[in-house]
Amino acid sequence: MFRIETHLHTSETSACAVSSAYEMVKAHQEAGYDAMIVTDHFFNGNTTVPSNLPWKQCVDLFCRGYDNAVLAAQGSEFRVFFGWEYGYHSTDLLTYGLDKDYLLAHPELMSWPLEKYFEEVHRAGGFISHAHPFRKAEYIRKIRLLPEWVDAVEVENKSHMNPLFDELALEFAQKHNLYRTYGSDTHIAEALRGGGMVFPEPLNSIHDFINAVKAGTHIQGIL
Repeated sequence: MFRIETHLHTSETSACAVSSAYEMVKAHQEAGYDAMIVTDHFFNGNTTVPSNLPWKQCVDLFCRGYDNAVLAAQGSEFRVFFGWEYGYHSTDLLTYGLDKDYLLAHPELMSWPLEKYFEEVHRAGGFISHAHPFRKAEYIRKIRLLPEWVDAVEVENKSHMNPLFDELALEFAQKHNLYRTYGSDTHIAEALRGGGMVFPEPLNSIHDFINAVKAGTHIQGIL
């Protein structure tokens, strides 16, 4: 079985994260995971990256968490994949399948309206899962549901204290025939919540992950 965390944050890039990329890699290795996807908050989320820097410098800083995680995993079989959590007025979209080169090539990205973001990401072969769509919190002023735009729904988020949020997310995914992802939304290495996805075969790239989600071969559950 191949165990992967699909949603986590590093202190290098996400202002709300407590643990570094190195700490995240070591904690997930010790917990029996085989891989993780670094999904730090994007420039329109809770990021550590200043907004007044040249685009290339912003991208370099944004990728620090991922880059440090890759370095931490060197010499082991543990795999680290790249993604990000795009924020639109507290609507969070886990974006998979694109890389640093894509970001560098699109300095206009932050000026795109939301619909254009979906269009461009999909045009480039990206995959978007709506993170914790029914979460209620002080910082969330409005719940936006976007079944016509997202590819998948995060139907289990181990950071939720209220199981109703996940129940509603699963119902929503089923109603609109959307793919499903499962993640922990981890911010601290000392308190891994044991979420993520389990697949019967190893995943060697983020595209393997996307294809496996689409194939529905995963076995979700607490690790």
